[in-house]
Amino acid sequence: MKAVHPVALFRMTVLGELISRQHLERGELTAIIKQLALKHYDIPNSRHTLLSEKTIESWYYTYKKEGVEGLTPKIRLDRGQSKIPPALQQAIVKAKQDNPKRSLNTLLKLMQMEQHEGAHQLSRSSVYRLLVSHGLSRPTGSEQPKELRRFEADYPGDMVYGDVMHGPKVVINGKVQKSYLVSLMDDKSRLILHSLFCSSETALEIEYVLKQALLRRGLPKRLILDNGAAYRAKSLQGICARLSIQLIYCKPYAPEGKGKIERWHRTLRAQFLTELSPHKILTLTEINHLLWAWIDQIYHPTPHSSLQGKTPLTVWQNGLASIKPLGTLAHQLDEIFYHRVERKVRKDSTISYAGKIYDVSYGLAQKQVFIVIEPHEERALYIENKQGERIGDIYPTDLQANRHSKRGKSTACKSSSITPTSSMAELALQQQQEQLSLPLNAIEKQ
Repeated sequence: MKAVHPVALFRMTVLGELISRQHLERGELTAIIKQLALKHYDIPNSRHTLLSEKTIESWYYTYKKEGVEGLTPKIRLDRGQSKIPPALQQAIVKAKQDNPKRSLNTLLKLMQMEQHEGAHQLSRSSVYRLLVSHGLSRPTGSEQPKELRRFEADYPGDMVYGDVMHGPKVVINGKVQKSYLVSLMDDKSRLILHSLFCSSETALEIEYVLKQALLRRGLPKRLILDNGAAYRAKSLQGICARLSIQLIYCKPYAPEGKGKIERWHRTLRAQFLTELSPHKILTLTEINHLLWAWIDQIYHPTPHSSLQGKTPLTVWQNGLASIKPLGTLAHQLDEIFYHRVERKVRKDSTISYAGKIYDVSYGLAQKQVFIVIEPHEERALYIENKQGERIGDIYPTDLQANRHSKRGKSTACKSSSITPTSSMAELALQQQQEQLSLPLNAIEKQ
């Protein structure tokens, strides 16, 4: 006896009492179907849990007419036959064979860019069926996106995500090493404010990308970052505080908190990294030039389904009125991004930083000060106090020059303007001199 198809068994389970009832009162069928449509089901081969009334009703009438065989899924008559023009089919198959990592969206975009006939009428489903028929679809067991509760900022610039992705190996200073992609993305528009392949993933690289994003796109209200040590650097927190940017950290081990930028990373891997030649290792400069060509020419002008068919650039431009410009802060931006390191000035009026000794004003000896640093060059610039006021300059120590320089005196060594109290001997001498100045007869009278 032929086994009942599992899908047919599931559909019979859903119909339940409708199958067992011999007679239904007027309006009772509609009422029962409405109740069945409110229930949640473990639907085979689907992430959905609800069924529509129309679907349940069609199953009921099919069962009444054809029995359990009618509930068995039908095989499409045109299965394995694609309606895509043969020349376009060959181009799609070849593009997938040349690079198996190309996604459906990448293939669609590639066919349109190569201006194949019928490319603009292609659908994802038709391309997918074509690839399946040639055994070129995505391998089974691959990671599927999780079903999450979605949210969105009200305006561009309200909420910005920052994250780091491990990139390909590139040539940096003549050596082949791993790169890291540091990116900042706007929540509302999905626009990439700035993105850059870097040599490491420290706070210094994150701060540099943030600075470029501010210059290009203005001030965000909130910056959402991962919970790693690089993101919790005091220098980064100080920069955001000076710019009045609210810094928010995602919960540990909760990547869904920044799902949009994670999705951007998947898009970049599928559409950009897979297109790089595996036979040539690029320099850091070369890969960043290609990255921004792809972002500006392909990613930003491409409509997103999550944006109701609009492009990230369009959504951003439509919300320009809500974006806060840098204004006068643009002139102070370098100073805002300087690092500040606390040091105590030694008795010889020197301080140390990054293995080097520096001279400061001798009046700052034994005091706590802050060295202002240009972090990318590790260059000491000047000295500030705790209130952030500039109180002096800083110079590399020159031992030979110091040997011949004139020493300044401490203000504590200067003579006092207060007349000291006279001693008894000094008073006796004064009296003697006064007596000697008197005439002789005056002395005799004494």
